[in-house]
Amino acid sequence: MADDVRSLRARQAREKTSAAADGALALALEAATLLFANGQTTERVILAVERLASALGCHAGVFPQWGQLNIWIYDARGSHEDARAALPTGVDMGKVTATLDVIDGLCDGRLAPDAARSRLAAVAALPPVPLARFALMAAVGAAAFGVIFGGAHPASLAVMAFSAGAGACLRRWLAGFSRGPFLQPFSAALLAGFVGAVAIRLGLGTALHLVALCPCMVLVPGPHFLNGALDLVRLRIPLGLARLAYALMVVLMISAGLLAGLTLGGSTLSVSGPPVAVPLVYEVVAAGVAVAAIGTFFAIPWRALPVPILIGMLAHAARWTMMAVGGAGVVAAALAACLVIGGIATPIADRMRLPFPALAFVSAVSLIPGVYLFRAAGGIVGLVALAGKAAPDLAADTLADGATAFMIVLAMVFGLVFPRVCLESRRLARKTKSP
Repeated sequence: MADDVRSLRARQAREKTSAAADGALALALEAATLLFANGQTTERVILAVERLASALGCHAGVFPQWGQLNIWIYDARGSHEDARAALPTGVDMGKVTATLDVIDGLCDGRLAPDAARSRLAAVAALPPVPLARFALMAAVGAAAFGVIFGGAHPASLAVMAFSAGAGACLRRWLAGFSRGPFLQPFSAALLAGFVGAVAIRLGLGTALHLVALCPCMVLVPGPHFLNGALDLVRLRIPLGLARLAYALMVVLMISAGLLAGLTLGGSTLSVSGPPVAVPLVYEVVAAGVAVAAIGTFFAIPWRALPVPILIGMLAHAARWTMMAVGGAGVVAAALAACLVIGGIATPIADRMRLPFPALAFVSAVSLIPGVYLFRAAGGIVGLVALAGKAAPDLAADTLADGATAFMIVLAMVFGLVFPRVCLESRRLARKTKSP
């Protein structure tokens, strides 16, 4: 009889332990999915899950890959593992911050596991940015890009704002029909190209190619480029390449939509054109407005929005000074500005619990070489259409625009990622040396 009682108690203890481990695994999977799918760096996802498991008396191993998260929870009594589908195609800084708040509450003892699970479910159900705010900030952001690139004619800015705002409404409408990641940017760029073609034919304002280009620049998936670069630096080669491939596919869809819209409107995109000098005050203010607009897209909390605005304005002022006073080229100036952003954003992102790629890209958004990139795409289409009849200048201008865009993107990625890697390596070295 005593043996039966002991056996029953042992079995109940094992079942209780198994249930606790399963609960910890489910909680870790939920938190990791929210972070991974909404723009947090892979490194920070792993650290967050390890903290959560430690608070629950376990250890955790996290093995992310494109489309899936694998988590292993273990302690002295055994291990449990599970996987969940998760695509890292979103960027929502509000959800990342809220998820980290839940993990902090669990680690501090302010939240019980059941309460934490309910809070995470509420975070997952958070709605997107309201449509009116989304469309308004898209319009304002496109107009701000127009000012930065020299298209400050009121009529041009008005058309840019209308095109980008309408594109934002179209994207949100399409989101109700399709979860595919490419239809929305393609359709918004298609609309921008068509509106730009009409504006070009009607002669509305000056620098008319910007009317088509600037609404497309708010669609560039910068955080995914940065996350991919960080994964490559950390030797997560398959995941890093997958992130970069996704970002490039989005850019390809934007370019295809833009060129198709221009073609439907009976217009083409000019390839070459000297940069227009813009006064420092105009550029810095416009950069701050562009940062605010893109920050809205990524659902950055209102209390945190002034931070990337100030960083972006400072970096843009540094870029303008290097080019106008120091005589630096666009690539060197972009590199210097992004080194400033990366050095400032790294500690701030950790302190404010914001995903670094989103914060860094939002701060650097006014530096993206969208004009060069889309003009190069237009030049490639022109070369294919004209075949052997294309003028030599068209090929040279297309090559120059494409090379400039590539070098600026490379400089931006290096400038944003290098300070992050250096500061994290230094922090890890200090932690290793400490007793």
